[in-house]
Amino acid sequence: MNTPKQISQWRIVAASVCGTSHIKNQQLCQDAHHWQILPNDVLVIAAADGAGSASLGKVGAMIAVETAIEHISDCENIPSILAEDGLLHDLLTESILAAKKAVEDEADVCKHQPDDLASTLIIAIATPKVVAVAQIGDGLAVAKDSTGNLQALTIPNHGEYINETTFLTSSDALTTTQIKILRHNIVNIGVLTDGLQMLALNMLIGEPHKPFFFPLFDFVANAEDKIVAKEQLVKFLCSDKITKRTDDDLTLVIASLSN
Repeated sequence: MNTPKQISQWRIVAASVCGTSHIKNQQLCQDAHHWQILPNDVLVIAAADGAGSASLGKVGAMIAVETAIEHISDCENIPSILAEDGLLHDLLTESILAAKKAVEDEADVCKHQPDDLASTLIIAIATPKVVAVAQIGDGLAVAKDSTGNLQALTIPNHGEYINETTFLTSSDALTTTQIKILRHNIVNIGVLTDGLQMLALNMLIGEPHKPFFFPLFDFVANAEDKIVAKEQLVKFLCSDKITKRTDDDLTLVIASLSN
């Protein structure tokens, strides 16, 4: 009797929570995230942080992540694209352009300026053999391979000052976009917005903080109930351990490949 081959599957736990400063000021969470698993173990993740100075930053962030995921999901011949770095680079660029256009179109409909819907954007495409990331603005994307090596795929893109960044609607959005393609045996992916980057990244050397990520990767790998796991992640993000070190909105998307 033939034993069915075990199929690798992504497990994902993700949450966006309102920062304590926004709660205090009775503001909405400006972050947004979206993810989808496509055929052949292709995981697509998007996260965005609406600009605090933008009146419709939350709207811009939501449109950006949803459009980016939709554009990739609708793309034909994904396996062929994933096999070539050039095609993969083009797909990420096209996804950013699609998100940018969708935000600008929404601004026009709402009779606002595009900057009123300003947000950052991180897009990640991952399979067990490759991960590709595009990032505009701050935030962080990391990957862990089968040997336990943890790597920052992108780093926060700041302006002259720590609280400055580039947004999807900025004139230099495309020229400052970080794109990274890593071909390795990928087992974990992490994507987060800037509210967590001081906890998750050694800013001086640009290396992700293993004590932050590794327990989270283990948590996702062992999560059986998606609803309970998300509740636990929200509880973690709202805990004193986190909120004593950051008062910003927080988004965290953690993925683990299980056999």
